This record gives sequence, structure tokens and C-alpha cells, in this order.
Amino acid sequence: MINRRSFLRQGVAATLSAPAILSARSPNSNFQVASIGVGGMGGRTMQSVAQHSSVKMIGLCDVDSATLEQMGKDFADAKRFADFREMLSQLGDEIDGVTIGTPDHMHAIQAVTALRAKKHVYLQKPLTHHISEVRALKREAAFAGTTTQMGTQGHSGVEARMTAELIRNGAIGKVKEVVCWENKPATWWPKVTERKATADMIPTNLNWDLWLGVAEPVPFLDGAYHPKMWRAWTDFGVGMMGDMGCHYFDVVYSALGLTRPNRVRCLDEGSNGPLYASKRHLEYEFPATPFTSDGIVKMTWSDGGYPFDATKVIQPAALSREARSGICFIGETGSIFKLHQQRPWLVPDEQFKDYAYPKLPPADHYKDWVDAAMAGKKAATDLVSYGCPLTEAVLLGVIAERNPGAWIQWDADGGTITNRPELNPQLVRTYRTGWKVEGLG
Repeated sequence: MINRRSFLRQGVAATLSAPAILSARSPNSNFQVASIGVGGMGGRTMQSVAQHSSVKMIGLCDVDSATLEQMGKDFADAKRFADFREMLSQLGDEIDGVTIGTPDHMHAIQAVTALRAKKHVYLQKPLTHHISEVRALKREAAFAGTTTQMGTQGHSGVEARMTAELIRNGAIGKVKEVVCWENKPATWWPKVTERKATADMIPTNLNWDLWLGVAEPVPFLDGAYHPKMWRAWTDFGVGMMGDMGCHYFDVVYSALGLTRPNRVRCLDEGSNGPLYASKRHLEYEFPATPFTSDGIVKMTWSDGGYPFDATKVIQPAALSREARSGICFIGETGSIFKLHQQRPWLVPDEQFKDYAYPKLPPADHYKDWVDAAMAGKKAATDLVSYGCPLTEAVLLGVIAERNPGAWIQWDADGGTITNRPELNPQLVRTYRTGWKVEGLG
């Protein structure tokens, strides 16, 4: 068995040579994939990628042996691992691409490890847990030169692409403001929200130390973290911003060509302590783009029960009940109203009753990654040019939630908060002993 500390020091942190997989053909007979995290969304990602005719699953990794056994039934030839570092080391050049679908706090180290091994990477959102990690990830992805994809699968859907097409075609003129609200229940909220000093019995199928990974140890508590309940804890997840914020930001970023926010603030009481708030109300300002009016574009985000502002948002008549979640692009000559994973509507209805909506062919986000990797091209949500800047904006919202009130001014070039410098230490995560990685944490 590989010495884990040695692997992190030598295999992960070392500067490697030029990418090994950049040609139109994989060096293997198939596009061979290893998956890190095979339960929940990680499992759905793995299964979706595996539907590509060229894909062969050769490695499965999960810290829960019961999940690993269950998901491995469909991939009998794939080797199984508990530690992603051992999987990448042992399978080595057999691997062409890696999918990652684990708790948020482990994304950065797993993705950077794979990139330093020159693998194509499909990484679930949010890409990282801290802003320092997303900046390191962007550098590593650029250096590796392999094909990367952020797991916002709705990006490739007809609905999101149609929204972008309507805006690019000038259907509502220049966009002045964007309103996002998401009031779905947080089904991942933990049953146990108080941390006690005495641990509960760790299930025999769970390697708790590997599950903790880069995070500082806490006692295992039944009903608090695993499975699926980690997202609400600040040391493991990114709350609702990581769950749904990334999807909504993806639609807005894609449609308007956004890059980086100028500033963000939390308009409610925010949160403190080990749990995120059960609701939040954020306001962003972004630089103008060719598709927006004035010098800035304002974007608001709310979740956890805030209704949309009816003085700004027009709901289409096709919806019989008030939409509990959605995005509204407010333009100079009309608005676009869009529900999550549903088609956009031009409103007010009477103004656009004869409008011919664009017809777009279907596309598959998972297939796009594999096809792009095999062709040596960029995927739809490439980490360097798209995914990392978007994630940085989402994570700035998390910083604002934890520090409500005044604006947080963001210097994207320097990677610092300029007006509240006491917050800058919150941009960085320090990994625990045994997991430290040069240039990352």
C-alpha cells in the first residue's frame, strides 16, 4: 500500500511535464475513467459519464464501503479503492479521465491531484470550498492543459442555452438587473445540529478519517454529516450557495458573459457558528458586459423563504401559482422569467405573444466532456475560463453571509478584499497535518 504522506509530498506536489493526454485520441483503447465519490451526485455523475459509448470505468473510489459495493455491481471490472490517492497512484496511466463527486471540502485536493497527474477532470460544483483553493485550481487546470468540466449539467440543457440565446439576440434589450430566488427545502439539512464532545459509534462501512480528509477532526455524530448532511456545516459544505447558487449563477454567467464581481454584501443577519444560515439575502454588483446596460449590473440572490420582489419580477400567465424559485432578467424592453431546469418565458405576455422562440438541438453535459477530451478541446464549462471565475463569485457570497452588513469590495486581480482587509484570512483554508499540499492548503 502506498504511503499516503509520501504520495502527497512526491506525487501530488511535484511539478510534472507537459500533458500526457492532449491528442484527439486517448492513449488507451477506450476513454478510461476513474470516479472519486460514487454515492449521491457522484454516483449519478459516474453513471451518466459511463453511458458514453467510448467510456470504460476502471476505478471506483469511496470512503463508504457499502456505497462502493452497491455501485460497483454495475462495473464489475473496475477496481475499488477507499483512498483516491491510492487509486490515482496504482492505476496511473491507465486513467484518462477522473470524475469527482464528494463533499465540497475535498474537491480541491482531489481535482488538483488529478490535474497534476495530467488527467481530464469532471468536477462537481461548487468547485472548491475556499477562494484560495479555486485560484489554485485555476492555475493547475491551466498548467495541465487537459479537458475540464464543472458539474453544472443544466448548462448544456436547451432551457439554459435558450435563455442565453434570447439575451444575445436582444429580445429584451440590454439587461439592467437580475433577480434570483430559491425557496426549495434544504433536504440535506442535518438531523443533528449540536456538536457534542463524545462521538457516536462510527459505522463499520465508513472510513471517517478519510471522509474528514483535509478538514480538522470532529467527532463522528450519527445524523449530522454522512451521508448527505454535510452541506450545512461550514467546515465541510458551502450551504445553499453551493447547492443551488452555482446552478443559478451558471445561467446568469452564461447569458450575460459575466466574469468577476466588483462587490457583494449580505442584506440580512447572515450566519455565525458551525452552521450556515437557513436563509440568506445577498446583493452583487458586476462590471457591465456587452449584454448589460449602464456601468454595472446588479444581481440579488435570496433563499430560505424570501418571496420575489413583485415590483420588479413579472410572472408569466402560464404559471398558475406563484413560483417559489426562479431567475428574472430585467431588460430595457422586457424581462425573461425562468424556473430552474425549465424553459424561459418572455414577459409581459402580451408584449411577446407572437415572438418566435429559438429552436436549439439537445446537448448532454457529460457526453460533451468526454467528446471534448477525446478531441483535445475545451468542454462547455471549462474550469479555467468559466468554472473557476463563477465559483469565486459564489464563494464571495459565502464570505458575505458570514460577515453581513457592509459591502465587500473585491480586487479580482490581486485576490483580496480591499475595504475590509480583516476578512482576507477567511479566503484561505489550511489543511490538517498529513494532508497538506504545496500550493494548495
